[in-house]
Amino acid sequence: MPILKIVTVGNPVLNRRAHPVAEINQEIFDLARDMILTMHAAPGLGLAAPQVDVSKRLITVDLSIGEKPEDLIVLANPELIEAEGEEIGEEGCLSVPGIQEKVRRPARVLVRGIDLQGKTKEIEAEKLLARVFCHEIDHLNGKLFFENLSPLKRSLVRKKLAKNRDSESSR
Repeated sequence: MPILKIVTVGNPVLNRRAHPVAEINQEIFDLARDMILTMHAAPGLGLAAPQVDVSKRLITVDLSIGEKPEDLIVLANPELIEAEGEEIGEEGCLSVPGIQEKVRRPARVLVRGIDLQGKTKEIEAEKLLARVFCHEIDHLNGKLFFENLSPLKRSLVRKKLAKNRDSESSR
């Protein structure tokens, strides 16, 4: 049960559409378990398989960060079925360390995916849970949260990321 390495911006797996999960098997159970441990250890509210360098459409979400086991959600092949309204809220990302920006997201979503028992599940989510679902599903589609910003804000984030990389490489 290892804590996995979270890849950061610049790793090509983060910019590719992840492959669908063909079946819920031991490999997917093990990956989900390790992703949950990694997400809680980080700590984060959600984690997508590409963030741990695995190109699979699998996400883990837990707004309680391990405090309430009943809040844990694991979905394979999740997709947004409905989205309505909008909210602007602060977002960060375990794969984009040191960056937090206000991002516009739907206020309510309906998500459909497959749980670890192989059953199709639909979850209606609002506010923060809706935001986390959108963020993690974006990861599965090769999109990072700052790509939802205006071109000017995206440019500023990219400059900050480059500056952070330069300062880390000079250490």
